[in-house]
Amino acid sequence: MKNVQAESRSRHIILAEDLTKVYSAGQIQVTAVRGVSLRVEPGEFVAIVGPSGSGKSTLFYLLGGLTRATSGHVSIDGVDFATLSDAQRTRLRKHRIGFVFQRFNLLPTLSAMGNIEIAYAVSGRKEPLDRKYLDHLSDMLAIRGRLNHRPSELSGGEQQRVAIARAMIARPAIVLADEPTGNLDTKNSDAVLHMLMRSNRELGQTTLMITHNPEAAAIAGRILHMRDGEFVHEEKGSASGDVVLKAPVG
Repeated sequence: MKNVQAESRSRHIILAEDLTKVYSAGQIQVTAVRGVSLRVEPGEFVAIVGPSGSGKSTLFYLLGGLTRATSGHVSIDGVDFATLSDAQRTRLRKHRIGFVFQRFNLLPTLSAMGNIEIAYAVSGRKEPLDRKYLDHLSDMLAIRGRLNHRPSELSGGEQQRVAIARAMIARPAIVLADEPTGNLDTKNSDAVLHMLMRSNRELGQTTLMITHNPEAAAIAGRILHMRDGEFVHEEKGSASGDVVLKAPVG
């Protein structure tokens, strides 16, 4: 039985089993995630969609190892977060996961290039930064001509694309994106979604995106609908290429 379970775990790059998260405020307890289970294959693009308060952002933090579950387990590439110390959890996140948040979280005193380089430095990679890969990433995200500018000199769409480059520069196996278009207009939202879809295809990264927007979720290969801390419905998305989005133009 143990061997069968181990083989099952190894086939999934993200595996969540009966996850629950309860927040306590004095005598009040709020269950944000209720017994959620999820299996994501390597290279998949999965979207989790739901209204505000559905528990999707809490689930994002659990899957990324940014907070601990009240009960249940999360495994990344067969490694259970619950078995790791805080330092080991941090190391696993740095090596295996790239995060994209609704707030760009760029360091204001650094250029776009500086923000990307510091992300690579803290990833713990021993090999030098691959400048050809950085050029490819910059071209794909249409930010090469903006790398010497500070965040205050960039548009919202450009800042988010720099944040995506920062998340991808260490070649993580997994990209977790939490409301990546939440602060963007329609044009820039389409550009960011186009880039997430393209990076998933061309770089082979497993992508999991949290969003409240069904139209954004439609680019994924699989869409999970969440409400009241639980998955209530699953459907196929259009990651096969049926969705047409505008590429960034600079």
